[in-house]
Amino acid sequence: MVDITKVGTFVQNSPYPAWLATGNGDCVYGNPALERLTGLNAEEIIQADWRSFLLDEDRLAATASWQRSLATGIPYRVRVRMRGIDCVTTPVELTAFGHKVDDGAELWLFLASQLHPATHQDATLEAQLQATLQVIPTNGWYTLPSGALTFVNKRTGDYLGLPKDHPLRFGIDTGAAWDSHLPFLHPEDHEETRRVWSTCLRTGSAGQVSFRIRNAEGEYRWFLNRAEPLRTCDGTLLFWIGVNLDIDDAKRTEHTLQRSEAYLAESKAKLEEAQRIAHVGYWEWDLVTNGVTWSDEAYRIYGLRPQEFPMDLATVRAKIHPEDWKVAFRALEEALSGGARYTAESRIFRPTGEVRIVHSQGDVKRDTSGQPIQMFGTVQDITDRKHAEEALQTISRALQESKAKLEEAQAITHVGYWEWDLVTDSIVWSDEIYRIFGMQPQECQIDLAVSRKKIHPDDWQFVARAVEEALAGGVRFDVEARILRPTGEVRVIHSMADVKRDASGRPYLLFGTNQDITDQKRAEQEHEKLRQLEAELAHINRVSMLGEMAASLAHEIKQPIAAAITSANTCIEWLGHEPPNLDRARAAAARIDKYGNRAADIIDRIRSMYKKAPSHRELVDANEIVLEIFTLLRGETVRYSIEMRTELATEVPKIMADRVQLQQVFMNLALNAIEAMNESGGELTVKSQQKDGQLLFSVSDTGPGLPVGSNDQIFSAFYTTKPQGSGMGLAISRTIVESHGGRLWATANEGRGATFHFALPTEVL
Repeated sequence: MVDITKVGTFVQNSPYPAWLATGNGDCVYGNPALERLTGLNAEEIIQADWRSFLLDEDRLAATASWQRSLATGIPYRVRVRMRGIDCVTTPVELTAFGHKVDDGAELWLFLASQLHPATHQDATLEAQLQATLQVIPTNGWYTLPSGALTFVNKRTGDYLGLPKDHPLRFGIDTGAAWDSHLPFLHPEDHEETRRVWSTCLRTGSAGQVSFRIRNAEGEYRWFLNRAEPLRTCDGTLLFWIGVNLDIDDAKRTEHTLQRSEAYLAESKAKLEEAQRIAHVGYWEWDLVTNGVTWSDEAYRIYGLRPQEFPMDLATVRAKIHPEDWKVAFRALEEALSGGARYTAESRIFRPTGEVRIVHSQGDVKRDTSGQPIQMFGTVQDITDRKHAEEALQTISRALQESKAKLEEAQAITHVGYWEWDLVTDSIVWSDEIYRIFGMQPQECQIDLAVSRKKIHPDDWQFVARAVEEALAGGVRFDVEARILRPTGEVRVIHSMADVKRDASGRPYLLFGTNQDITDQKRAEQEHEKLRQLEAELAHINRVSMLGEMAASLAHEIKQPIAAAITSANTCIEWLGHEPPNLDRARAAAARIDKYGNRAADIIDRIRSMYKKAPSHRELVDANEIVLEIFTLLRGETVRYSIEMRTELATEVPKIMADRVQLQQVFMNLALNAIEAMNESGGELTVKSQQKDGQLLFSVSDTGPGLPVGSNDQIFSAFYTTKPQGSGMGLAISRTIVESHGGRLWATANEGRGATFHFALPTEVL
């Protein structure tokens, strides 16, 4: 047993589970927080291997990582899940440090810090952040909330000379310490950098510091580092985002100015060149004469030609933005009165009206009595640096807004995203994915085994094959599969994903989306059933019409057959003459062919309307269809003393349509007109015309007209005014016309009767 008094108050009273273990993994002490989490007492804990506190799935990775720490002495850090007494898993960040005890044995102190939900990084947000930092024209990076450097953009990686496969180029969390970036810096800058960075991490506020960074050739350059926290809407810290602005030239110039004050006269030419390169000008204010002297670069910073005109305090003041002059003047007064060194940032106006931002600083020179006699300083154009800082803040806000919009878009469209890390074999689901699978957001930790159980057993094989093909580089992962919700409900999802590969082409990440398409699939099935039902009804309607017209159609067929028989007898008679009259026989035979073809044509048209076949669209002449229907209806109109008349426009374009369906529309409308006039006779008129990109047709009769107030009701299914009517003819006709992109309506004539109109588009559908 370990002496508790030597463990330490912090470990004993820590709210997080902590324990001591030997290099073999045997526990020798566990604090109360560990007892509460595992439900084990002190005796049970010291008889256990600490890895038994973890989920089975995490033990292998945790053990391998610890073995590396044992071999190297590097502190242990890994994210795992601990098993609680209530069987609820707790994600923790497990850290451990080895130390020697009095007897020389090595013990490891473990601390399991519970992860905040916000630390489960949003993969999409991190990808957007990396993409953004890659395109900004400066050195950029980000760290985890702990401060551990996690990602550098290409510009930074190339400057540091990092290998192409270095984890920092891909944003891989290596469990580094909060100050892991210090080895890249000049040793003399470590202390100040550590102080500023630790203040940022402690306070959660932005920070700025200058330091020298070693490049790939081993040389150091000065950079101005600016770090900003990126937070969620509720204030949770997600990342630290930073930029390094190269200020090496400015630093060197400033250093040169400070060291060369005594040699200003002979060094002026070199100083002007340094200013031109670094865009830093110098100025001098003679407090005795009130005269102001500017260097050439100072003139250029203010948008003027070097030494364009003499300077005085009034002229300088006119160049500074009125809102900033008071601040600059107070800083001058404070420096002259013996206070802090003069330093100020202000906006200036160039002659073109352009506004720039400058940083000015200066020192006061005094005579032997202590009276100020001169101020000498520098002015630097920091507009671009300020814009970079503003851009960084804009990026932070934009990323936060993008994350919020992404979550809202998923909730609205019911599309969730997922990520499968092929290296760690870990899977991350968005909240919407959980809802699609009928679960509460972040209800449990997801892995491949859990995901597989959610897929219908009959669909798992082809889903697995699709994954294998995508990883092999064949095709994009794109499947539809059934899933099982906890209630037993079966849903259908559409899943798509892209494979991310490293520089060598090996897949390391699968990122995709899932969409619940169950309702869409059901709608498609219902639509297909409805389409089949409409086709069945249309076929029944055609067969019914032909049955009602059977007598008339028989008469129409009988006429050409009787004429053909008569012509055949005539042909035989002419052939029996001595000598045979071949010319007259040929004429009779020609009439036989004509009447036979006419009868066959009538039969073919009847068969086309009678047969049941899927819709087939082709280019058809609508006027020709009208004439075909008139041929079939001739017997009906003769029986009821109805005159048929056509007013068909010439040279109308052919339209893409189903010939049989258009025949049915014309037949329905014409038969309705005939039935309206079957007692008193009348006139049936069909017209066609081309207007405004459409073919307009009308079928008119001189019957009793439409029932009062029924202009649109007559197109409803099962509505009829006829004792034996089905009420489906006009409803089917309207459905056919609308499926062709047209419309069908009815109007009452000014005199007697009614007119049915329908319009079809002339363009090829």
